[in-house]
Amino acid sequence: MDAVVLREFGEPNVLKIESIADPVASPGWVTVQLKAAALNWHDVLVRQGKYSSPLPHVLGADGAGIRADTGEEVLVLPSLWWGDREAAPSAQWEILGDRQRGTYAELVRVPEVCVAPKPRGLSWEQAAALPLVGLTTYRALFTRGRLRAGENVLVLGAGGGVATMAVMLASAVGANVTVTSSSPSKIAQAVELGAANGVLYSDPEWPEAARHHSPDGQGFDLVLDSVGTWEQSIAALRPGGRLVVLGASRSELATLNVRPFYFGQYELIGTTMGSPQDFTGLLELIDAATIPPVPIDTVFPLAEAAAAHKHLEQGSGFGKVVLSHR
Repeated sequence: MDAVVLREFGEPNVLKIESIADPVASPGWVTVQLKAAALNWHDVLVRQGKYSSPLPHVLGADGAGIRADTGEEVLVLPSLWWGDREAAPSAQWEILGDRQRGTYAELVRVPEVCVAPKPRGLSWEQAAALPLVGLTTYRALFTRGRLRAGENVLVLGAGGGVATMAVMLASAVGANVTVTSSSPSKIAQAVELGAANGVLYSDPEWPEAARHHSPDGQGFDLVLDSVGTWEQSIAALRPGGRLVVLGASRSELATLNVRPFYFGQYELIGTTMGSPQDFTGLLELIDAATIPPVPIDTVFPLAEAAAAHKHLEQGSGFGKVVLSHR
């Protein structure tokens, strides 16, 4: 099969298309003939060596295609060996593409529990863009964040995959959504997807600007932070509000003033990815609610994975970057 192979860690140009052996069938595992794979920032970190993946390696967590043994159209669940506890994953848990060969290939082999029916009406590219970002966001908003209809949520970083999905899912259940972004055009696009308004995080006073969009300016019930700006995020919360942290794209260290934190009765909640139960909840919500497909920014051929990574790292797009295997 053709696959994009990583033989050394580094810049995007280390990703090369090669012909490698097909995955070997084994009990409890299934092979999927992939039609598309979506990129995630996680792939960039794997490429850079942050997860110490084995070399040579095939990246990729997200994918959609045809299940080889049944002919079914399926999504790939990228959360492997979650375990029996819904509160947190097992010690064996990993993301597809960390150590197991991923979806930047014509075929991928995953545990049977890690495939689910492809939602009706989605193209292959739209379907491939859903699993990781959809699962991660669903768990962050609902399983961990306990978001309910009528609540007010602030989503940081409009334009990224998680933020875009968060706007769509939160607005679908009747929450009021405000976003932050570096670009007025990205705020406008988020509004088209269901956000009520947004503020520019280039403004040093953006937490206060965001609070003006909350009821009586008191702050938000929930802030979804995938960038790592905890101090500013807490400043946007109402007393007793919940900060859900699921990334560190802008900052990997955070300093908090402890006394105002506990006097404010805030909650600090960590989350990442999700369980098969979360994935079922995501697909049921998509089936029950009118949620548009994940916006696609750019589609690259599989052989142009290096160019796709360069585009992703520029951060100028809105929506997902996808590799087409067709």
